[in-house]
Amino acid sequence: MSYLEHAQQLQQMMGQGQMMEAFEKFYHDDVKVTEVATGEVRQGKEAQRKAIEDWQGMVKEIHGGGCDSICSDEENGVTTAESWVDITFQDGNRTKMSEVAVQRWQDGQIIDEKFYYNMPEDLRS
Repeated sequence: MSYLEHAQQLQQMMGQGQMMEAFEKFYHDDVKVTEVATGEVRQGKEAQRKAIEDWQGMVKEIHGGGCDSICSDEENGVTTAESWVDITFQDGNRTKMSEVAVQRWQDGQIIDEKFYYNMPEDLRS
C-alpha cells in the first residue's frame, strides 16, 4: 500500500467517526507529534492517545468535517493532509477549525507528525 493510500484510509476512517481506530492502526508506538501553533511536542503513542482523548472531552458536538486535499511524497515517505471540522465545544462556542498535518511514515505507520492550524481565540493560552 502506498503512503497516499495509507493517508487516504486514515482520513476516511476519521471522517466515519473512527478516530481512535484510525489512531491505533496508523500511529507508531514511538510517534512524535508537534502542535506547531502551541509548540507542544508529545512523544509516544500513549501521550498522543491522551491528547486525543482530552480533545474529544472538550467537544460537545461535531457538525461536519472533511479532508480537502491529500498529497504524498512517496520517495521520502511523507504525506500532507488539509482538513477541517465544524465543532461546538462543551462551553457552547462553535467554530470551524482548519489544519494541515504533515506526516512522516515508517513501516506503514506515522512516526512523526506536525499539525499546523488556526486556533480559536478562546483556546489560546
